[in-house]
Amino acid sequence: MNHTFIHRYEIDSSRPTPGSALRDAALRVLAPALVLFAAITGFGFLITGPLGGLPWEEDVSRSVASGRTDLWNSITMVWSRIGNTEIIIGVCVIAVALIWWRTKQWWYAVVPAIAIAVQASVFVAATTIADRPRPKVAHLDPAPPTSSYPSGHVGAATALYLTFALMAQRIESAWLRRLVTVVCAVIPFLVAWARLYRGMHHLVDILVGAVNGIVCFLLAWHYLRRRTDSGRMGAKARQAVSR
Repeated sequence: MNHTFIHRYEIDSSRPTPGSALRDAALRVLAPALVLFAAITGFGFLITGPLGGLPWEEDVSRSVASGRTDLWNSITMVWSRIGNTEIIIGVCVIAVALIWWRTKQWWYAVVPAIAIAVQASVFVAATTIADRPRPKVAHLDPAPPTSSYPSGHVGAATALYLTFALMAQRIESAWLRRLVTVVCAVIPFLVAWARLYRGMHHLVDILVGAVNGIVCFLLAWHYLRRRTDSGRMGAKARQAVSR
């Protein structure tokens, strides 16, 4: 991922009008998200139909479930809850408010909200249509009224925390920037393992959930037209890109 993409909101910090931001979002987020939804749903029909439900996945789920311990049950309970809807929304609202307050740039602060909103929309529509049963092992979490495919917990955590990881590149302290980046990058993996370990999703459900989150994060980060040519760079932006 190149530096101009990472620092695009620093290179071009011009204030868009709400109308232009909405038009950009419709063209650069909503339209591609429809293609993403079609691809995820189509693959869901494939694995629940012609591919016969991928029987080997049940072996994976049973193998993981057979190694459960009380300690890991407790640890993964925490990791799984990181991806809960109320936690994701709460963290996002607080982050958007703080980023807006610190930067005074509403168009930048709303990026995490766009990421999880688009991810959730694709997930809810796809999971309703695909309607894949959950693994045939004991479920350690309450099962939400959605199917196993794709994983909404993994998708939401991936979309939100990868967005935070890119936003962390504005942190001037090198050690703190690296620490926050690593933590944000690791969290989706913890949620993914927890959902597999706790019997809530098949392996493919988790992988497709991660793809959903990654694509929605990229769409959200790129939702607004920004000029990233060298002529737009101020001294601070050049310093950020050269880090």
